[in-house]
Amino acid sequence: QVQLVESGGGLVQPGGSLRLSCAASRSIFSIGAMGWYRQAPGKQRELVARISSGGNTNYASSVKGRFTISRDNAKLTLYLQMNSLKPEDTAAYYCNVDGPPFRPWGQGTQVTVSS
Repeated sequence: QVQLVESGGGLVQPGGSLRLSCAASRSIFSIGAMGWYRQAPGKQRELVARISSGGNTNYASSVKGRFTISRDNAKLTLYLQMNSLKPEDTAAYYCNVDGPPFRPWGQGTQVTVSS
């Protein structure tokens, strides 16, 4: 049973914006803190942003001031608003709990920043 479904990625020019969404099952969303992660080719998966069940947020230094994580607990949905995108933001983006341990990963959504 699919429990994490990411969407909203695409091809965008440098300086552009995208909004990612993650639909989660109730069993996952109710755990508490959630995070957005990304993995670029040849690199390890890294935490981009996390949000607690109460809305407290933390960001990787590379995205601070450009990305905003949010959640809608009623809709069981996690969001990532990405502004001022850079080529180095190109990666597959995933959502999951604030692990480890993690739940099974979804398929992710590809973000490509290129002119």
